[in-house]
Amino acid sequence: MTTALLLRLADESDAPRIADMSRDLIEQGLGWSWRGHRVLRCIRDADINVLVASFHGRTVGFAIMSYRDEEAHLLLFAVDPRFGRRGIGSALLRWLEQSALVAGIGQVYLESRVTNAAARAFYKLHGYREVQLVQHYYQGVEASVRLAKDLWLERPAAA
Repeated sequence: MTTALLLRLADESDAPRIADMSRDLIEQGLGWSWRGHRVLRCIRDADINVLVASFHGRTVGFAIMSYRDEEAHLLLFAVDPRFGRRGIGSALLRWLEQSALVAGIGQVYLESRVTNAAARAFYKLHGYREVQLVQHYYQGVEASVRLAKDLWLERPAAA
């Protein structure tokens, strides 16, 4: 990945772009539920990180992860397909996982459409395992696969 990639926490001005990317890249065929006001609530929530990936100043990816006492939940994650296979998704995921570890959280969960083979392969490549099939998860229309990763198992032993 080139140094032109910048990862940063989102600010309020990012909410419309994130919402549009969610509509176009994640929620197609389901109805648009992650509108700007919902993304904005996440940006303002101290228990949620909204991370933006910019490439040459253009927002090309984002992730939204909530943090609880013992686990984190990756709520939304997308990279513009025109910028795929450049390490952007991997960089976003590594940043979020490191943040979870710093917060003392060792478990990350997420859901993926059962039909999204590319996403499932991406998460598997990054150490996530499929733990549950949930019928009708997405607005009663489509099933999801719940994936999980134990970050503590992969953490190197202390020197």
